[in-house]
Amino acid sequence: MQQQITFETLPAAVAELLHKVSSIERQLSITTTNPEQPTDRWLSIDELCEYLPGKPAKATIYGKVHLREIPHKKFGKRLAFLKSEIDSWLNSKGRKTASEIEAEATNYLGKRKGGAAC
Repeated sequence: MQQQITFETLPAAVAELLHKVSSIERQLSITTTNPEQPTDRWLSIDELCEYLPGKPAKATIYGKVHLREIPHKKFGKRLAFLKSEIDSWLNSKGRKTASEIEAEATNYLGKRKGGAAC
């Protein structure tokens, strides 16, 4: 049941409210500093197939492992993939924008002109 707040009980109500907010903040800081799930983990080949966009077949993953196109580790005969390495690999696979290509070309040409005597 909710109490009626009057001018006389206002300071006590504000103090109680501040106490509750402080308690909520403490709980939130504990939750964010001690996450239950680790941010990085090892994936099996089946988990990797489910995780990757397009859900490739195992044979596709084995082919990329054979060509050393995908970051992986071998533990005996088992393949393992670190999620953070897979995420970095996926991020590096994006197409470059026209401005990124132009900046690389300008940088390359600048190095050639400065390094080579004409």
